[in-house]
Amino acid sequence: MRLSWQVPLGMLLTGAVLAGCGSAPSASSPPAATTAGTTGTGSPSAAAASAGTATPAGSATTPTRSATPQASPTAALPVAPGAGARPQTQARPGTNSVAFRNAMADLWLAVTTGNPSFGRPAFFPEAAYRQVKAIPYPDSDWQYRLWYDFTLDVRAAHHLAGRDAQLVRIVVPASYELWVPPGACYNSVGYWHAPGARVVYHESGKERSFGIASLISWRGVWYIVHLGAVSRTVVTGIVDEPADGPGIPGPPGGC
Repeated sequence: MRLSWQVPLGMLLTGAVLAGCGSAPSASSPPAATTAGTTGTGSPSAAAASAGTATPAGSATTPTRSATPQASPTAALPVAPGAGARPQTQARPGTNSVAFRNAMADLWLAVTTGNPSFGRPAFFPEAAYRQVKAIPYPDSDWQYRLWYDFTLDVRAAHHLAGRDAQLVRIVVPASYELWVPPGACYNSVGYWHAPGARVVYHESGKERSFGIASLISWRGVWYIVHLGAVSRTVVTGIVDEPADGPGIPGPPGGC
């Protein structure tokens, strides 16, 4: 179940809604140089296998990864300054890096304050998107679709998780991570994709959670590209699968 809040349009949307970030790619074996061990608990690997999703080497026995954030910041933290303008690499991203912890802290600060701008460092860089997408006017698509949807979703999540909510951990389903090759999903270059990560938090003495619809990588760093939903039929903020407790990561697929 997804929750949605109607939000005034507030600007002229000129970017076409494309399926480029949401269509399921053909499974591709990840480059050998990018495989890495992971840590964590959980077991969605059987579901991934039945869905036909490739399971990267090094993650079969440890199918989820949890990152415990540091103390909440009062300003956005740097993630990978300037990296978006540099060429892509096949490095597989992890969840125990400073960049990932900072990105998730920035996301949480954006959600708890209701100010999407705090989440900008955690969001897929515009300069990187320009390199990724083989479509006309990728900058317009980034600004008027991807980033605008993110601002709506942050405000929707803010209605769910108030200012006093405390971030506990981020769970990334490692067995669902997939290398999306060039040529798939209107892409000029490849990247790692992770669907259905979970943001787990405490509020009013209870553990709750919601999803991150899609993470993709750039130069070995995870970024949010879709928060509430990959696509939507109306201009509204969406919270992905809010739940009491940690919820269920996934499902696999997408790009």
